[in-house]
Amino acid sequence: MSDQAVSEVDSPPAAEASPRPRRNPAKLVRTAAWLALLVVLLALPLYLDAAWLKAGQYMMIGGVGAIGLTLVVGQAGQLSLAHAFFLLAGGTAYSVLAGPTGDERVVGFGLDPGLSLLGAVAVAALLGLAFAPVAGRLRGIYLGVASLALVFLGLYFGQSAEELTGGTSTGRAPAPFSLFGFPFTNDGPEITALGVPIRQAERMWYLFLLLTVLAFVIARGAVRGRVGRSWRAVRDNEAAAAVMGVSVLRAKAGAFAVSSAYGGLAGAMTVLWFDILKPDESEYGTYGINVSIAYLAMVIIGGLGSVPGALVGALIVNGLPQVLALYSADLGWFSGTGDGALTPILVSSFVYGAAIILVVLFEPGGLAAIGRRLTRSRRQPPEES
Repeated sequence: MSDQAVSEVDSPPAAEASPRPRRNPAKLVRTAAWLALLVVLLALPLYLDAAWLKAGQYMMIGGVGAIGLTLVVGQAGQLSLAHAFFLLAGGTAYSVLAGPTGDERVVGFGLDPGLSLLGAVAVAALLGLAFAPVAGRLRGIYLGVASLALVFLGLYFGQSAEELTGGTSTGRAPAPFSLFGFPFTNDGPEITALGVPIRQAERMWYLFLLLTVLAFVIARGAVRGRVGRSWRAVRDNEAAAAVMGVSVLRAKAGAFAVSSAYGGLAGAMTVLWFDILKPDESEYGTYGINVSIAYLAMVIIGGLGSVPGALVGALIVNGLPQVLALYSADLGWFSGTGDGALTPILVSSFVYGAAIILVVLFEPGGLAAIGRRLTRSRRQPPEES
C-alpha cells in the first residue's frame, strides 16, 4: 500500500476531526432579552418625568444592595442582618472623602467624587473584612444576631460622630457627584437627546444604571467562577469543602467582604439620592433594622443566591412604595390623617410580607425558581400521545 493511501486511511474526515460547536439557542435568547432590557432602560429618561426617574433610581439602589446580600446569604449560606450598617458606612465614607475641606462643622477631604465613591466601597469592604472572624466562626441564627449588633453600632456611631455624619438634627449634604469633570447636576454643559434636555434626574438615572450594570456583571462573574464554587461548597457542607481544599474561613470572609462592599456602594447611592446624609434617631429609619429586613425580603422573594432574582426582589420591595406614592397623588389615595391611616410604605410592607409567606410555603426558591421552571417547560417538547 502506498504512503498516500496510508495517510488517507489514518486521517479522519475533516468534519469528524474538528466538529463545529453548536450554539445554544436558549443562551442567545437570554442574551437578546438582556440587551433589549438595557436598551429600554437607556431610553426611559427620554419619556418619563423626573418623579418616575427618581423612583427608578431608588429601585436600582435596592438592586445593588440586594445583589450583595444574596451573595453572602444565598451563595455562601451566611445569614446577615447588618446591611443597614454598611449602607450607613458607605454613605458616611463618601460624604467625608468628597466633602469640602473648609467646613468647620464637619470633616471633609475634598477628594474627587469618583475616587470617593471607590473609597466608600473600599471602606465598607474593610469593615466587612473586620467582621469576618466572627462570621467565620458562627452560622445560622447566631450569625444573624451577631450581625444585627452592627446595626445598633451604626446607630450609635451616626448619633455620636457628628463631625463625620453631621448629627441627627441637621445631617450633612454630600458633595455633588461628577465623573472625569462631568457634573451629574444641572450645572455644566447643556445636553439634549431627541429634543429632551438631559438634566440632573436623567444624568443620575444613567449613573445609577451604570453602577447597577457593573454590580450585576461582577456578581454574575463571581457566581459562575471559582469564587462562587467555593462559596457554594462551604454553604452545602463545610467539612466536605475543607477536604476538597477550600479554605472555609477565607471563603466566608471573602463573601462577607464582597457583600459589605455592595452595601457600601448602595449607601453612597442612597446619600446621592436623598442629597443628604442624616443618621437615624431611632432603630427604625433609613439605616435601621427595617432596612436590613427589607433587603432580606428582597433576596427571599427573588430567590436566595439568584443575582437576577435580587433585582426583581428590589423592584418589588423598593419600587412598590414609590409607585404607590406617585399614584396616590393622582388618585387621592392614602389621604387619611388619623393615626391608623394607611400609607404607601405600610401597604408595601403588607404586600412583601405576604409575598415572603407565600414564597416560604409554596416556592422556597423564590421568583427565580419559578422563572427557571417556566423556562424548562418551554424547552421540553410536548409528549407524544
